[in-house]
Amino acid sequence: QFGGQTPLKLAEALEQAKIPILGTSPDMIDLAEDRDRFKKLLDKLKLRQPRSGVATSPKAARAIAEEVGYPIVIRPSYVLGGRAMEIVADAAQLDRYIARLAADLDRPSELVVSPKRPLLIDRYLSDAIEVDVDCLADGRDTTIVGIMEHIEEAGIHSGDSACALPPHSLGKTAIAELERQTRALALALEVGGLMNVQYAIKDGDIYVLEVNPRASRTVPFVAKVIGLPVAKIAARIMAGETLASFALKSAAFDHVGVKEAVFPFARFPGVDTVLGPEMKSTGEVMGIDRNFAVAFAKSQIGGGARLPRSGTVFISIKDADKPRVLDSARLLVSLGFRIIATSGTQRYLTEQGLPAGRINKVLEGRPHIVDAIENGEVQLVFNTTEGATALADSRSLRRAALLHKVPYYTTLSGAVAAAQGLKAYLGGDLEVRALQSYFGGKAASGQPEPPA
Repeated sequence: QFGGQTPLKLAEALEQAKIPILGTSPDMIDLAEDRDRFKKLLDKLKLRQPRSGVATSPKAARAIAEEVGYPIVIRPSYVLGGRAMEIVADAAQLDRYIARLAADLDRPSELVVSPKRPLLIDRYLSDAIEVDVDCLADGRDTTIVGIMEHIEEAGIHSGDSACALPPHSLGKTAIAELERQTRALALALEVGGLMNVQYAIKDGDIYVLEVNPRASRTVPFVAKVIGLPVAKIAARIMAGETLASFALKSAAFDHVGVKEAVFPFARFPGVDTVLGPEMKSTGEVMGIDRNFAVAFAKSQIGGGARLPRSGTVFISIKDADKPRVLDSARLLVSLGFRIIATSGTQRYLTEQGLPAGRINKVLEGRPHIVDAIENGEVQLVFNTTEGATALADSRSLRRAALLHKVPYYTTLSGAVAAAQGLKAYLGGDLEVRALQSYFGGKAASGQPEPPA
């Protein structure tokens, strides 16, 4: 329950050795981990899942990818933390992915993708909102302890994405449906203790991405935001106490917590800072306040970002993101920031009536954006890309921003939240308070309620 993925893999062997397992049974752990068994459970519960397949050869991988439909998320079945996971846009990129796996393992591609080393392939839900839900269960009852809306869109590893509790943009209907689906899964899996479910919401439809019948990395964050010792309660349930004995009520609070990931990029020269499905973070911080924008600003400061009070914002955005960055760009201009952009983004912003200066990409010759960052002329970077060529072309600017401690955002949703956070930061709304003050000066003990 509390040791991540490794104990789950040990559970079956421990049970065979006649060692008692507290909490969720190894068979139910296997049900959540086994793709075929889990798919049957979702079908039985009438819950959606992105189209998927398991490939045992390079030829099968190509066929499944065509059947599922590009773009796809692909990864080897034997890795943790999203390692070697990638979003693949077409057949040529899929062939390059398999060739790279073969080179990394120094084996022919037929051995890299085989019945012993299958590839897991899922349809990628572009522009979907990802949501984490944590719940407590004892096999009979369930209590939802946290619904976290990711700030980055689906496709960014959950450990790398900032998230907000309670959700900052989901409606009541979506939240109620997430709670219903989570309860159905917890009861079907006979969870004893904690369970985490990851969902994606696209065009109003909810898809189950993954179920972890254990505590997730989100539990410490959830406990601090809602003021309940969630891990302690889960441990007592595992030891045989009932969930009902704790008399838990739905958490009602008038504050927002934002979790932000901390990255070690500065210690690894040459590593690209763009986020994707492979986990890169090594820690987390949180900000808490009465509204989302201030909590987000606090989380950025906690993560080591130097938020600017004035200066120049560099914006270089992929075509699909351009209409949606307009409000944030207007907000930054209203706060007194100057905008510079690469040719395509600059032309779009100007057409929309926003003042924006033009600056060269690195490949277009000097003076270019990296020169401007190194000269201290840029205080904030918004850079979203798609496609291998664009990603490679913009790598040097992300690296320069990192080395010169210029805050940078590589997803549109992160950029939008950053603009809101800057407004709160410049408005002087940040205050330091004791965590307990958000709960009337005390937090719950995690002890069962005394009998009436």
